[in-house]
Amino acid sequence: MKYRYLVESPDAAVQLIAASYLRHGYYWYVTGRIPVGKDPILIDRKIIQKYSIDISQWERSHRRKRGLGNAHYLRCEDWFIILISEGHHPIKMPSSEGGEGDEITDCRRVPIKLKGYSISYRRSGVQSKESPTKWHTHVRIDRSTYQKMQVHFDFQAIHRNEESLAKELSSIPFARYAPVRRQLLVLLRRVNRRRAQAGYSELGHTCLSLRRTPVKVFSYQTSSSQELERAK
Repeated sequence: MKYRYLVESPDAAVQLIAASYLRHGYYWYVTGRIPVGKDPILIDRKIIQKYSIDISQWERSHRRKRGLGNAHYLRCEDWFIILISEGHHPIKMPSSEGGEGDEITDCRRVPIKLKGYSISYRRSGVQSKESPTKWHTHVRIDRSTYQKMQVHFDFQAIHRNEESLAKELSSIPFARYAPVRRQLLVLLRRVNRRRAQAGYSELGHTCLSLRRTPVKVFSYQTSSSQELERAK
């Protein structure tokens, strides 16, 4: 099967990174943008070929068993990311030796940022010293974007009628991952405090549309199991 890397939307990129790549150990990453005026397809091919990204699942498994790293590439519009797993890989070499080692970041330390999203891999809650450390993917609205939303809705809370305000809250363009849901509920409480102080009616949480709907990732639909298998 031809290697697929071009995703349908930012939400699709976040879904693929969060649900597939991070869960399979692709914690290290480097991001970039296609320069204006350059052919994105040619750049895609150059990167994929340079770092031997288009390899079979069998070869990925064989490399992993030998303690070598693997890499995945995806592009969303003009933004691209290369994700790398643990182990030696040419991309981890310093730039002086043809790699990207100087620019590679660990998402367990510094979140991946894309279109207002912040994607990281974190330890799960409080754990006993005897139990193995558990980790999970964490997708939230990044701090600066969330702060701008707070300022915006502080104003809208007392200058919009209930129906139009509820409609705007419902259409906030972020997939409803658990941390995003918590952020939106905090935002709604903030809005309702403002409205109560002004003598207006409060909004119910149903206006937030808190259910996350999976999106199509690539140009044609694949099943979730196929995407997870591909990420290994």
